[in-house]
Amino acid sequence: MRIATFNINGIKARFDGLTDWLDTSAPDVALLQEIKSQDDTFPRGHFEDLGYTVETHGQKGFNGVAILSRLRLEDVVRGLPGDPNDGQARWIEATAVDRKPIRVCCLYLPNGNPAPGEKYDYKLAWMERLQRRAVELLAAEEPAVMAGDYNVIPQDEDAARPDAWREDALARPETRAAFREILNLGYTDAFRAGHQDAGHYSFWDYQRNAFDRNDGIRIDHLLLTPQAADLMNGCWIEAEVRGRERPSDHTPVWIELDA
Repeated sequence: MRIATFNINGIKARFDGLTDWLDTSAPDVALLQEIKSQDDTFPRGHFEDLGYTVETHGQKGFNGVAILSRLRLEDVVRGLPGDPNDGQARWIEATAVDRKPIRVCCLYLPNGNPAPGEKYDYKLAWMERLQRRAVELLAAEEPAVMAGDYNVIPQDEDAARPDAWREDALARPETRAAFREILNLGYTDAFRAGHQDAGHYSFWDYQRNAFDRNDGIRIDHLLLTPQAADLMNGCWIEAEVRGRERPSDHTPVWIELDA
């Protein structure tokens, strides 16, 4: 089973690019963030014609997450538990059924800037809720993947210019500590499990020719329960997609599971 997480930065702007990517790269499960579309305006039929089951948790003009799957999806849940007043569409999860069922959770964690401030408080509170859900997934003792745009630069090696991000919400000590707390529960950062060196990024700003200079950051992550980590055959960043016509500022990150 090949699973990819991809912040597409708007389904309208990236419709053709996403279609081409699905045709050429053919993930079994694609976890999409920032679809920037309500559920009823997402082009569901188009992707169903490509062979995908489509589940969305959308929001007009902002945020929004989706699961596109060639496998059967069961038990779809929309919204991260823990705050019934949170109206932002940032979480969707389902079970993808192959020979072994895999719980796939697609998330778009808040950016949090400017920090400190109200938006940063929301980010940290959201991460607390994420940690509680992570504990529940571990308790199930089943393969599960929490994947998406975390808006977290875990360590200096995940930024081309780490000093430029010191006071940013993506790299502040509180952000990194909250991310480590989730990892320390028993999760595996899939990419770091196989790549310990610096220079690997999943986001490049549109400004200042950042992609050509490889002035990037790694903020798109796949965290695996021990049962999922035992199935992992590999994890990689598909950086080439960032260089295509009218790209997202993110690029897909993949895992392959022996499921």
